[in-house]
Amino acid sequence: MKIDRILLFPYYIILAIRNFLYDRGTLKSWPSPLPVICVGNVTVGGTGKTPMVEMLIRLYKDSRKIAVVSRGYGRRTKGFRTVSTDDNYMDVGDEPLQIKRKFPYVTVVVDASRRRALDALAAMSEDSRPDLVILDDAFQYRSLRPDFSILLVSSTRPIFKDSLLPIGRLRDLPSQIRRADMVVVTKMDGEVTDADRRRWRRELKMRDGIPLHFSRIVYQPLQPVFPDRGDSRYIYSKSAIVFAGIADDRTVRKGAGWSYSVREIFSFSDHHRYTASDIRKVAAAVRRHPTAVIITTEKDAQRIRSMQGVPDEVSSRLFYIPIYSEIIPDVKPGRCLEHELPSIGYEELKTDIKIR
Repeated sequence: MKIDRILLFPYYIILAIRNFLYDRGTLKSWPSPLPVICVGNVTVGGTGKTPMVEMLIRLYKDSRKIAVVSRGYGRRTKGFRTVSTDDNYMDVGDEPLQIKRKFPYVTVVVDASRRRALDALAAMSEDSRPDLVILDDAFQYRSLRPDFSILLVSSTRPIFKDSLLPIGRLRDLPSQIRRADMVVVTKMDGEVTDADRRRWRRELKMRDGIPLHFSRIVYQPLQPVFPDRGDSRYIYSKSAIVFAGIADDRTVRKGAGWSYSVREIFSFSDHHRYTASDIRKVAAAVRRHPTAVIITTEKDAQRIRSMQGVPDEVSSRLFYIPIYSEIIPDVKPGRCLEHELPSIGYEELKTDIKIR
């Protein structure tokens, strides 16, 4: 037995007992008053939950009245709160604010109690009540029973090669994958062969009948963090300074590296609350590389926008990379469908998700 398994054995037992009690019904799980899709993982960050939530919004926006429920990690407020586009991220969380700003027609609410949030949504008037709720990061929230659960696994750090906290990044047992109605392996590169699909299903120890999908990150053109101050001429620079405060910043580093020579990288912790000192470090890098563009993530942009006193030498060249997640279809050999791949992938995913 590996030393990490010995050290983590007490934590393993606690998680195993908790899940056993829910499986047996000793601890109760309650049905939702509204149709619910849960998006989650067994890892602390870095699997692409927000891009998956946004994918689901795009899938159902024309046929469903959608609401998104999030805990609002790191916010300074408590209880139930509806997110608006002009909120401060410190009051609602950076990810809920990003979703609301990108999809202003979607109801986004934050509450540590998902049950309370769903009851509040169900109590809305018929005109505003959603008929589909997406629960962000709620796979471990077992007191609520969703209609459909999507579990995400990062291809860059698969759960079968990881360990429980605090040694690794697993916050639940990998065996809990059996509770998922669908598994999506995220952040894949290139196409996925039949052999790849069989290998991942075997490594993840998935039971028969659970759909297994794969997704990749699609990068979109740079957007200014401060639209009224950004100078688009910097987009055409040949060099870049990159900074990010997310669980896994390899996505933004990779996206920037395709178009720019990355001169300096500043990595901060997930949901990092930026300070004037952080901005001064970035400004110092600008003076070392005066023609470089500054690139960050869309989630980081929500936090930076709330800051006061960002100097022009930073704000004028500060851009974020919008990304979205795209399902990689299982296309059989001999079919030439390059232009149809995205739509086929979405249709396959939509078909697998059954909502009452």
